[in-house]
Amino acid sequence: MRDALRTVFVIGATLMLASCSLFGDKEKELEPKELVSIEQKVRIRKAWSANLGGDAEFLRVALRPVSDGNRIYAASRNGNVAAFDPDSGKQVWRSKLDIDLSAGPGVGANHVVVITVDGNAILLDASTGAEKWRADIDGESLARPVIKNDLVIVQTIDNQLRALSLFDGRERWSVVQTTPVLTMRGSSSPVVAGTAVVAGFDNGRLVSVNLETGDVNWNAMLSPPKGRSDLDRLADLDGEITVIGQDIYAAGYQGRLASLAAESGQVLWSRELSSYVGVSADWNSVYTTRDNGEIVALVRSSGVESWRNDALLRREPTLPVPFNTMVVVGDLEGYLHFFNNFDGAPVARVRHSGKAVTSNPIVVGNRLVVQGDGGTITAYEVVDQQPKRKAPDVATDGT
Repeated sequence: MRDALRTVFVIGATLMLASCSLFGDKEKELEPKELVSIEQKVRIRKAWSANLGGDAEFLRVALRPVSDGNRIYAASRNGNVAAFDPDSGKQVWRSKLDIDLSAGPGVGANHVVVITVDGNAILLDASTGAEKWRADIDGESLARPVIKNDLVIVQTIDNQLRALSLFDGRERWSVVQTTPVLTMRGSSSPVVAGTAVVAGFDNGRLVSVNLETGDVNWNAMLSPPKGRSDLDRLADLDGEITVIGQDIYAAGYQGRLASLAAESGQVLWSRELSSYVGVSADWNSVYTTRDNGEIVALVRSSGVESWRNDALLRREPTLPVPFNTMVVVGDLEGYLHFFNNFDGAPVARVRHSGKAVTSNPIVVGNRLVVQGDGGTITAYEVVDQQPKRKAPDVATDGT
């Protein structure tokens, strides 16, 4: 079964490449939009930086930092997993697993989990980095795993969602969705909403599953396939799913962005919009990046568009992540772009590294933490810009 599904994916990928080649003969590919100078209205400072190694450029793996509130955990393509102090960036521990990784880490219940390229989940002790167990998940995963209660939730690219026992890695339940002939490389990462786990699949469906039993609570078609050809009917849900209170936000490629009720799956509102990075949110707005690189903000309660910014067209920006009074995206040249979350105006830009930033930044306390495809992890903070005083508040020694 596993080999058959891989064959279907390979056939689909071949068809897609053939189609792209055909279109490429007719029309020259558009170049990324050039950056223009902006006024740096907000000062961004590097707080600390570390390097895990393991160049992952162009691989589109699901490796990005995560925090449990006490430490920051990160993993590299070449099998390094490390814990860092969030204030100083000092490395607390590092485990060298000597195997390539494709997804993670996930953290919870004092454990860290990562996924290998050959389809194994590896559980580590969050305090020491010591390995607890390895379990075969029977497929490649490009989705960040989740730890909740006594379960490790993993999703594979063949549209299977599995729950493993936190204690020994044995499978507790699994849910399978159909796999279309053509799919994009990637998977959305499952998220926990109350007593359920919610996952998006390549067939355009969003599914809520009871954490304890594996029973499906509801199954919603978020991104219905359209068109006659397999290429036209691509409708993957590969991006970030966000939960705020009792509301779920998700977006699909060649589909729509929607708000759904967590308990029932009922669509509260939706907008026609194509995205493969998904949705982020704060208490007022939801944010996404369209498939052409345009940044869009919508009112969270209604879906009414607030603003859009096309400064990063074709620059492959990441999902906009709320940070301070801004949203932040990385791009294919390693730049981080900061936009005002009220009107979308650019307020700052820094270059993380010479390698692309394809994984979404995360916010830990008052800092932004970014992992570039070159393996560099950096924490940034906003510099307080107080008006300069003519005299110091306190006299210094010798005055």
